[in-house]
Amino acid sequence: MNAFDNAMKQLDRAAALMELDAATLAKLKTPDATHHFELEVKMDDGSLKTFPAYRVQWNRARGPYKGGIRYAPVVDLDEVKALSFWMAIKTAVVGVPLGGGKGGIVVDPKTLSVGELERLTRAFARALAPHVGPDLDIPAPDMNTSGREMGWFLDEYEKTIGRSAPGVVTGKPLALGGSLGRDAATGRGGFDLLDEVLRRIGIDPVEGKARIAVQGFGNVGAWFAKLAEEAGHTIVAVSDSKGGV
Repeated sequence: MNAFDNAMKQLDRAAALMELDAATLAKLKTPDATHHFELEVKMDDGSLKTFPAYRVQWNRARGPYKGGIRYAPVVDLDEVKALSFWMAIKTAVVGVPLGGGKGGIVVDPKTLSVGELERLTRAFARALAPHVGPDLDIPAPDMNTSGREMGWFLDEYEKTIGRSAPGVVTGKPLALGGSLGRDAATGRGGFDLLDEVLRRIGIDPVEGKARIAVQGFGNVGAWFAKLAEEAGHTIVAVSDSKGGV
């Protein structure tokens, strides 16, 4: 079962419990828009290479679409659709006035130079320019993207539309109008969840320290480990795609 099929099965189960009417369920199962691009990028050796890219806008009943952009070789349309749907549900569950969106480029960013990554990001920004904006769709960092990519995206988007629009992305550098704490936010969410899990299994998170192994040591895992260590827990192991310690 792929991610999208799994998401729709989750929705069916929830709809049955809620006795959701058929029309509402049908609307929740259908994205508002699906965008597919073939981004042509000039490589450092002068050759041209094409990268498939997607942006799915699921539902904006509560506000502008919102969701990250990921760079990974495993990105496909079904994954992006599922993540877009889950974003729509997440923003509704936490009560923020946003919809759900998600984007991705099929690429292994570790194989590209910084210049190639920048040209790829700018190509995506130009392709998405008619479909995003502070009041329409607001991308953000996700897997293998960061404030650096959001800064490139913002700059290219503003060049394309011919005016300032810093609200088009979140997760951008502070110097470009980003938010304090954004880099640590997802890892902090994981750390807060750890506290809740410890309480539920009968351990005081202040007094009952844990021994923790962190699988995945990118932005999220690194911040989680830092916060957990500062709280007195012991990090016994970390690992990423290249190995472990």
